[in-house]
Amino acid sequence: MNRELSASEGAPYAQIMGVGAYRPRRIVDNEEACRLIDSSDEWVRSRTGIVTRRWAGPDETLGVMAEQAALKAVAAAGLSPADITCVIAATFTHLKQTPAIATEIAHRIDAKGAAAFDVSAGCAGFVHGVVLAADSVRSRGGHVLVVGVERMTDLLNLRDRSTACIFGDGAGAVVIGPARTPGFGPAVWGADGSQADAIEQSVPWDALRNGADEHEFPYLRQEGQRVFRWAAYEMAEVSKQALAAAGVTASDLDVFIPHQANVRIIDTIAKRIGLPESTVVAKDIVTAGNTSGASIPLALEAVLASGQARSGDLALLVGYGAGLCYAATVAVLP
Repeated sequence: MNRELSASEGAPYAQIMGVGAYRPRRIVDNEEACRLIDSSDEWVRSRTGIVTRRWAGPDETLGVMAEQAALKAVAAAGLSPADITCVIAATFTHLKQTPAIATEIAHRIDAKGAAAFDVSAGCAGFVHGVVLAADSVRSRGGHVLVVGVERMTDLLNLRDRSTACIFGDGAGAVVIGPARTPGFGPAVWGADGSQADAIEQSVPWDALRNGADEHEFPYLRQEGQRVFRWAAYEMAEVSKQALAAAGVTASDLDVFIPHQANVRIIDTIAKRIGLPESTVVAKDIVTAGNTSGASIPLALEAVLASGQARSGDLALLVGYGAGLCYAATVAVLP
């Protein structure tokens, strides 16, 4: 009896085909974000580079924001929702443990029959999703929608100086599909679980169940200086590894799109990997704040929409965050 299994057949290569974004209506300046903490506009600008951020209203749910970004990405790819075979959502602010928000997104855009699941890797989640999507296209074919979507304000303690003035809300999406030439370099990814407590939820959900009167609602907490030191050094090394894996050098890059955590971190990484002045460095954080899993696709959409980046440009995508997780890859822009 023949017991050899049939293998799926995919595309030779994968590429980004379309990009979309959704930014909440409400713009919040530093003065408003700092109203409950001992800080100021000058301090926030000098330490983070942030001038404004977007905070979602009650009607701008994860599903609504993701739907809008997703539909724009699908349209930009020249496809219809029926062409989407898988939906991957990168988020950690979905307040339901189950079902995955990706299933709601697939339903909202009418991607019937598409596989759907969430990736929880904090601010690195979107690049993890992109890596999984590219591998899926190469192994199975089809078109994969990757959405980074966050409502960071749902997990913010507005009296915590380390987080209150940093984070924003929003959604960004890409469609990844078959290509005849390589659209991605090999991924470099990993995690350092020994530093998991550097960024974490203040208390686990069972703390509320077992002692609801003793705990505040769980919120995001971080050790900012500790994360800064780790990201500025380690992500420069990861970036160099991703460039080497793709067979390119820093001077070959047209665009650098790192996680939008802090302008000082972005500038430090760019300097350490030796980016030339001609390379476009995405700094969407200035007006969007740190949108965690949504930050890279939002920054990608911004540089394309502004004309700073063009179709065919080479971009280095670097995500990092809670875990401490990281993922990086070189991509050809659509």
